[in-house]
Amino acid sequence: MDVKTADVLLVGGGVMSATLGMMLTELDPSLKVVMVERLDHVAHESTHGWNNAGTGHAGYCELNYTPEAADGSVAIERAQAINASFEVTLQFWSYLVKNNILPDPDKFINSIPHQSLVWGEKDVKFLRERYKLLSAHHLFKDMQYSEDPKVISEWMPLAMQNRDPNEPVAATRVNYGSDVDFGSLTRNMIQSMQASPNFELVLNYNVHRIRQQKDNRWSVRIKERTGKHSAVIDAKFVFLGAGGGALPLLQKSKIPERKGYGGFPVSGQWLVCTKPEIVKQHYSKTYGKAPIGAPPMSVPHLDTRIIDGKPALLFGPFAGFTTKFLKKGSKLDLFGSVGKSNLKPMLSVGSKNIDLTHYLIKESLQSHKERVNALRNFYPEAKEEDWSLAKAGQRVMIIKKDENGKGKLEFGTEMVAAKDGSLAVLLGASPGASTSVQAMVDVIERCFEEQLKDASWQEKMKEMIPSYGKSLIKDEATLSTVKGENLTTLKLS
Repeated sequence: MDVKTADVLLVGGGVMSATLGMMLTELDPSLKVVMVERLDHVAHESTHGWNNAGTGHAGYCELNYTPEAADGSVAIERAQAINASFEVTLQFWSYLVKNNILPDPDKFINSIPHQSLVWGEKDVKFLRERYKLLSAHHLFKDMQYSEDPKVISEWMPLAMQNRDPNEPVAATRVNYGSDVDFGSLTRNMIQSMQASPNFELVLNYNVHRIRQQKDNRWSVRIKERTGKHSAVIDAKFVFLGAGGGALPLLQKSKIPERKGYGGFPVSGQWLVCTKPEIVKQHYSKTYGKAPIGAPPMSVPHLDTRIIDGKPALLFGPFAGFTTKFLKKGSKLDLFGSVGKSNLKPMLSVGSKNIDLTHYLIKESLQSHKERVNALRNFYPEAKEEDWSLAKAGQRVMIIKKDENGKGKLEFGTEMVAAKDGSLAVLLGASPGASTSVQAMVDVIERCFEEQLKDASWQEKMKEMIPSYGKSLIKDEATLSTVKGENLTTLKLS
């Protein structure tokens, strides 16, 4: 059996693994890095353009990042954290563009305004309060707000066509939002790494076994998906960046930190329009409020998408119920992930989220007419024949133990690492790819702590991410500097 030796093993060919691999090879080009992907090409699960919203989540328009309490107060802390994380991501992409590691920005990112739209007195009041709090902070100082139908019609013409003039409406807008083709971004990063003799990409192989050896290195057995060949990779550090497939891999590792973690899979679908005469009338990411009981990734939005240079409109997502952890996974994924270490949290979450399960099943059974009716909240003149249905990617929300040993459902992302830092995994869903660089900074700080003490690593981190070591939430001057550089370099201004 073939045996490969690696300093770093990346499992999964998506944006997370590509980002970590890119950062580590910049920090130390001598590192031997191996990436293993189960499909025959990279960036084809959640990272693929049509499997995510491509929003470049920055907290500008996503109303679920600023929840409203029963007393009407609005919490903005999560929006601040996500916005600051996205600015970190943009800094790294800017570094890669400046150093000709990534191609021209319009190959993977385009400037598209981020907007929020609500209607009805209650939601108008909420958006007004949200704008008041956000715009007072330097991260969101350029946000605009209006309750004037004429102004909103200029911002989003399709959304205001033949809307009831007696219904209160409100909207916010940030002009330098973005649409990101994460698939193109990831393929370009991996292609760049392939130019190095210290990087190897292994396609069409599943990970069958993950075992830590006495010397603390990892023995990872991989098997060809469509053949009989097997190999073993002897790695010093392993990163499990396999999206929805990360949880089963974490369980294979048998590290104690895996205990209590489970997953709640959610599927999705989009309505898509490619008719030029319609597409040209809407140039923005326009988000509304989620229905009661909906998971956060089901917040409805009408988006301009530019994938492989081709513009389209996308509406959704319409959530669905599934037992798969990956779009190209197995219906047995959910059942196979349940064991002694997470049975209690899984059962607890299941019993507490029956309404969510019913909602997902109901969503998945909607007719085309019902989906287009939901679209008409954002585009009153929408016609059924102009829109088609497309499958989105799979998401696996985190289930973990709460303080009482039962289970709770988490809606973000979370890094889990072995005590010795030799293995790390990223679990969860939204905002995901948009905060990939900050997430991988966290991995490096946790798992490469000794190397990061070296002056050369510190210097390189600050070159890749000029704000490294500073809080963009607290440091307005640093934010102003890096934001200006990001907008210029990535052509978002």
